[in-house]
Amino acid sequence: MTGRLEGKVVVITGAAQGMGRSHVECCVAEGALVVATDVRGDALRDALGSLGDAVRPLEHDVSDEAGWAGVIATAVDGFGRLDGLVNNAAIYPTPTPIMDADQATLERVLRINLIGTWLGIRAVVPALRAAGGGSIVNISSLAGMRGYEGLSTYGMSKWAVRGLTHTAARELGPDRIRVNSVHPGTIENTGMFTTPSDPETYDRLYKVMPLRRPGTSAEVSGVVIHLLSDQSSFVSGTEHVVDGGSWA
Repeated sequence: MTGRLEGKVVVITGAAQGMGRSHVECCVAEGALVVATDVRGDALRDALGSLGDAVRPLEHDVSDEAGWAGVIATAVDGFGRLDGLVNNAAIYPTPTPIMDADQATLERVLRINLIGTWLGIRAVVPALRAAGGGSIVNISSLAGMRGYEGLSTYGMSKWAVRGLTHTAARELGPDRIRVNSVHPGTIENTGMFTTPSDPETYDRLYKVMPLRRPGTSAEVSGVVIHLLSDQSSFVSGTEHVVDGGSWA
């Protein structure tokens, strides 16, 4: 039995740790060939070295427009085609009230989380058109679905990714390019949240969630794989919330 992504070539950004690393590992397990990028080249190679020839690690800053040409060339020249993109790279600044936040932080967050996603979409479209279509998955956040105190800069970027997804889906649909967003809630071991070790704190934080626990990176990756696969061939322009029921 072949994997759901057998024969597909996918670019995944922010792949050195957390959800990005999980996306790469799970995509390879489903048969994909992956160009994995991250601004931390050494960490990327250390994290994914065991996956062998199925992965091409590439040091890359998603906010660098010129660098995207090398990412696409690595996919097309190295693997022969490109079928998908997972815009995962993002930064999460320290939660800060609006009145205490600074413009420099906002501009940095928008440059990576939003402009990097926009540049990625623009970069992959010609190769996806040449392949006859494809799938773009933009990783947003539950903070792109609702407001959270202290997350004005991060939330702005993730709401904007959600809106960009809708626009791109409408524009690129005629080229058989699907565009969707994924909105993780509290996911453990991502570097953004620390899962409490003592039972009392754990229960206090998660008892308000229907599933009573944080999610795992692999659970988010499962949704990403579905959206990259042909099983979701009629799904585009939609939000996919992975939050244990919190949004409900």
